[in-house]
Amino acid sequence: MIRPTSRLPALLAVGSSLAFPVVASAAFFEDSKASVELRNFYMNHDFRQDGASQSKRDEWAQGFLLNYQSGFTEGPIGFGVDALGLLGLKLDSGPDRQGTGLLPVGDDKAPDDYSQLGFTAKARISKSTLHVGTLIPKLPTVLPSDSRLLPQTFRGAQLQSREIDGLTLDVGQLTQNSLRNSSASDDMLVAGKGIRGGQASDEFNFAGASYKWSKQLSTAYNYGHLEQNYKQHIVSLRHHLPIRDGHSFDSDIRYARSTHDGNSNVDNTAVGARFTYNLNSHSFGVAYQKMSGDTGFPHIEGTNSFLVNYVMISADFASPEERSWQVRYDYDFTALGLPGLTFMTRYISGDNFERAGGREGKEWERNTDIAYVVQNGPLKNFGVKWRNGTYRSNGGNDIDQNRLIFSYTLPLF
Repeated sequence: MIRPTSRLPALLAVGSSLAFPVVASAAFFEDSKASVELRNFYMNHDFRQDGASQSKRDEWAQGFLLNYQSGFTEGPIGFGVDALGLLGLKLDSGPDRQGTGLLPVGDDKAPDDYSQLGFTAKARISKSTLHVGTLIPKLPTVLPSDSRLLPQTFRGAQLQSREIDGLTLDVGQLTQNSLRNSSASDDMLVAGKGIRGGQASDEFNFAGASYKWSKQLSTAYNYGHLEQNYKQHIVSLRHHLPIRDGHSFDSDIRYARSTHDGNSNVDNTAVGARFTYNLNSHSFGVAYQKMSGDTGFPHIEGTNSFLVNYVMISADFASPEERSWQVRYDYDFTALGLPGLTFMTRYISGDNFERAGGREGKEWERNTDIAYVVQNGPLKNFGVKWRNGTYRSNGGNDIDQNRLIFSYTLPLF
């Protein structure tokens, strides 16, 4: 179970005690909602390079995600409480096959189950909301991973304000990190290629502002600081250009500058751009990404990185000085009378980074996704997805990977 950190119990207690005297408020109950999601996840990860210490990782697991969100009490300040319960069950694993990220890694074998339980106190004034407790923030500087059985969660506080139309402000602090395959709540670590000298930290401060200039254009600035590890500034721009019926062009441009803090050696500038042409049910995309500096792109351990070439197996194509490009194609089968069925394939190639012995590093990856979600009837919200990926390099791992995911979300109320 997730245990509250020493900094947060008082705030949680205050939020809960303030909510109870007005628990009879109709809005508290009427606006409440709860759902349970079931995920059945199989993953096979084969190492194809000569001399691999582990030939494959192969596991199968069942996940349960219970999500409750209350409404807010009435009055100038509304109070509420959220709850998140996570349970993962091992269906198949083995001492020589663990490490997929679906289950915790044991000394001998993966445990039979693992779980998390988190609570969040919340308060709302006008269009500003404060959350304190278990968080799953979705910001460029911190993007918790939800690509396995259970989502990654954090402990901390986040204030979001939308008092001005089109403007969203975020500020907060994270203190503990619960990885996607762990019951523990620990200090945060930095992840990134070539990064040294980082320290475990219980303080990640963040702030951000995004503004929607029109229905087509939005810009954002975000700041993140993992104490004793790195400081990061991210600027992004997104634009949607309607051309004519069924035709549009999307632009997504991102810039990030990361510098060291404490004794770390973080030094990275990341520039990326992705452009997509939408033609009815078809989408054709291209992306380019360039790393500069002594290290790769830093982010909190376990999180996704805010890069246009962050993908399935090799992660982010973000070695020091690496440049990479991507081509992508998506298709929505609704036009053929099959709503809910989608297809995606992409290819990414990276080079211009250094391997051992001074050789130029090169790597490529190919991904394919096929997914279907039932749109109506008794099995509405039941989904199945097959993900296939191939990764090759001239000095790292060579990997073939398959993921088969069945999911079903049941609204409780």
